[in-house]
Formats: sequence, structure tokens, C-alpha cells
Amino acid sequence: MSSDPVPESPAGWQSVRDAVMARIRARTYAPGALIPNEADLAVEFGVARATVNRALRALADEGFLERRRKAGTRVASAPVRKAVLPIPLTRAEVEATGAVYSFELLLRETAVPPPDVAEALGTGPRALLHLVTLHRGGAQPAVLEDRWVDLVTAPGLAEIDLTAVNPNEWLVHNLPYTHGTMAFSAQAAGARAQALDCAPGDSIMVLTRATWLEDAPITHVRQCFPPGRNLTLQL
Repeated sequence: MSSDPVPESPAGWQSVRDAVMARIRARTYAPGALIPNEADLAVEFGVARATVNRALRALADEGFLERRRKAGTRVASAPVRKAVLPIPLTRAEVEATGAVYSFELLLRETAVPPPDVAEALGTGPRALLHLVTLHRGGAQPAVLEDRWVDLVTAPGLAEIDLTAVNPNEWLVHNLPYTHGTMAFSAQAAGARAQALDCAPGDSIMVLTRATWLEDAPITHVRQCFPPGRNLTLQL
């Protein structure tokens, strides 16, 4: 057990985070090394395991730790600051431009997702809720959203009239997430061109995002933006 000072019990997650960060800086936890598991740290610091989990997630979000399910938590070999894109309400984004927001639910079905979605969420070959929604600002398309939702994690969504409440809004208001992944790509509009009011060969920005509540998958969504759309990251 480390001889470094530990926070007095009971400690908040910030105190645990600061103590672990001090060990990273002092190389007590060396770059690339596994750190003790959550249960052992909880005993050492005299706190609940959930408190340790919250502290380690914060350090992972800041780029100092790398967490892998079933493989433990390691100190990042080359810590970097991460760029953050908050998950916004599409309605609020559209209304901030002065346009009138509206949306149309184009598809609602229960189906087995394609292999890439199932693999990304870790759900395996079981049925999820599949939703395709077109968000508009005035008469102009704002976002074409292709979303898969795990109703085991979000059972309340099954009872919602999604022609009256859009899924982006419901999930942001009702189901907090603990972590996620996000990727950007430029793609030809292809079959999405009609919905996005552009030519099939036009380049569009696609944001692919997956979120979890602890180990439980919530949603996988591809948001397709018309040509010329900009997004801002926070560092």
C-alpha cells in the first residue's frame, strides 16, 4: 500500500481524484501501469466504491487514465487534454439561430441493429429501438438523426409519443450518461441527400456517438448535417 497521504474518511470523489492525481504526478503510478482496482482503493480511502468510480472517471475524462472493461485502469502513457462536445438539445441549437424549430419522425421500428452498431454498443444480436428523425429550422433541414436505443436501459422511451417529443430531447432530459464515444467523418450525402436538401455527391458532416450509463448501453446515433454546418468543441 502506498505511503502517500490519503483523504480522511469520509471523502468526496474530488478528494479521491486529487489523491490519485498526486500519485500519477509523483510516478507512484507510472505511465502505462495498472492502478489498484476500485474495490481496493475504496477500502484504502474509506469511501464507497461508487465514489472511487466517479473519481477515476473524472481522471479518464481529463485524459490521465485509460479505462477498459475487464482489463482494469491504466495510467495514460501520454496524457492529453480531451476535446469535449456537450450533447445539446437540437431544438435549442435551432432556436438560437432565430429559426422556428420542428421535427418529423420518419421511422420507428424494433429491429436488430447492423453489426457495427451492435458491436459499438456491445449489445449483441438483440433487437433495439430504431428511430430516424429529421430536425428542421424553418423550412431548412438542420439534422438527420439515425438512432438506436437500448430499451433495457431506457424503458421509458417505449411509452413516449415520439411524434410529439423528439428522442434527442427525451434522452437529454431523462437519462444521464456516464461516458461515451464520438467520431466525425465527411461523407457523400448519397441516399440522405433528399432529406438534407442537397445533391447526392455533396459532402456532409456525420457525427457518430454512443453513450452508456456505467456498463449499460443507452444509444448509438448518427447525426448527419447539411453542407456548411459547423460544430464547436471545448478544450
